Amino acid sequence: MSLQSLSLIENWPVPTAAAAAVRADGTVLGSHGPTGHRFPLASVTKPLAAYAVLVAYEEGAIELDEPAGPAGATVRHLLAHTSGLAFDEHRAMSAPGERRLYSNAGFEVLGDHVAKATDIPFAEYLRQAVLAPLGMTATTLDGSPAKDGVSTVDDLVRFAAEVQAPRLLDSRTVAEAMTVQYPGTKGVLPGYGHQNPNDWGLGFEIRDSKSPHWTGTTSSPGTFGHFGQSGTFLWIDPTAGLACVALTDRAFGPWALEAWTPFTDAVLAEAGRAA
Repeated sequence: MSLQSLSLIENWPVPTAAAAAVRADGTVLGSHGPTGHRFPLASVTKPLAAYAVLVAYEEGAIELDEPAGPAGATVRHLLAHTSGLAFDEHRAMSAPGERRLYSNAGFEVLGDHVAKATDIPFAEYLRQAVLAPLGMTATTLDGSPAKDGVSTVDDLVRFAAEVQAPRLLDSRTVAEAMTVQYPGTKGVLPGYGHQNPNDWGLGFEIRDSKSPHWTGTTSSPGTFGHFGQSGTFLWIDPTAGLACVALTDRAFGPWALEAWTPFTDAVLAEAGRAA
């Protein structure tokens, strides 16, 4: 079968778009558009980077609760956007654990921390730890681990299947990554305003009861993933047993606020009928 709902990307006001949906067992339920086209990921880079950090943790190179970043902060704080670092500056705005301050700088600190611990440049560590084992040959990190990944829908489908049925990590580590860290923490979800609470796991944003949100109105509270300012997203809905990737080459804006939620609802509905 092929999900007809994926063709809704044809109606998006973007020059180029591609999308696919994949089950936990790796079955691709459908795809639409140029799934081999390489798109800038923007912040959809972060889940890939976080997965590499978790591999470093399982390899014993780092610990989640060891110091990293500003005084009092840990690797866990950085992954969960609670280190206190500013959005794009290596400057502390609050004490660790107090607020959910979404931070590109925090992921850059993470990349440097892993590189120092492993004596491997972070982009190369990501390639060795995640990209190569999953066959993600079209994916590269060309700068910041917060936002400078480039990939294809075909490659991200491989990653989405891995997260749903982990082979590179212990399933308990992935379960921790999709579990709320520092519950009850308030913060701003970029593009969607203040959220109380603004729940995050380890490198993945968790939907819970956030409103408004970039996933669907029918997405389960356990849905987790990330979207990017380059008009990209990846969500995984464990209740539905489904993940979806959509990549575009138009910057996030009002068009995405209008298009993404009904798209996700349609994909979930059709996949549910097909189950």
